[in-house]
Amino acid sequence: MNDLFIKSGNELFFILGPCVLEELDQALKTAEWIAEIGKDLKVEIIFKSSFDKANRTSAESFRGPGIDLGLEWLQKIKTSTGLRIITDIHSPDQAGIVAEVADVIQIPAFLCRQTDILLAAAATGKIINVKKGQFLAPWDMNQVVSKICSLGNRRIWLTERGSCFGYNNLVVDFRSLPVMRDLGFPVIFDATHSVQLPGGKGASSGGQREFVPVLARASVAAGADGVFMEVHPEPDQALCDGPNSWPLDKLRSLLKNLLDIRACAGGCGSL
Repeated sequence: MNDLFIKSGNELFFILGPCVLEELDQALKTAEWIAEIGKDLKVEIIFKSSFDKANRTSAESFRGPGIDLGLEWLQKIKTSTGLRIITDIHSPDQAGIVAEVADVIQIPAFLCRQTDILLAAAATGKIINVKKGQFLAPWDMNQVVSKICSLGNRRIWLTERGSCFGYNNLVVDFRSLPVMRDLGFPVIFDATHSVQLPGGKGASSGGQREFVPVLARASVAAGADGVFMEVHPEPDQALCDGPNSWPLDKLRSLLKNLLDIRACAGGCGSL
């Protein structure tokens, strides 16, 4: 695929990788494993990992290697595996720098309404994946889309990652998928952040990874264009989002299951 901008209704694609870059060797081996699965299943996979997690619960939490070293690692992963790269930014000044390496710039859910960061990302001309804030209704993403489109960039993906449901809990309303798709852009379902329990462990977030397959299957049946999952070789030892990350050794079977569901649902599903 020469142009990575995957339009709504194309074959199912995946965004996969560890929440944060912990060390180069681990990230590279994870990416190689993911790339091999992608070739085997003949499916488009984009590698995701963060060079910095600026919204950790505690100031003592691991944040990552930082933008300079992190982008250096992501470039090595990209060159070695051939995988496209998606990573998030946390301030407008990072957009241009990240665009030199990343194929897709991701806007974190907590920042999805920040005009300056959206415009800076849009100005790069890259695909922009915006995660819907836990606090937003899906139709409110229309204003987010309008900000990006105001600079002429219509290469936009919208990601559902659950909505606040009381304290330390999220719930998924699958009606958001057709609502956001009606805005005219591909819709992705974040199956691992949707089972997160924000701040649920006091100094860190908890998670219920056992429900990742359930929600991922439901999203594909409902017509999601892509599925986002944070995966890790040892989720219980992960330095970020371990409780909701999916084990790497169980990834292939889950992806195969999701592709089978997509085939049964008839392409992109009926929204």
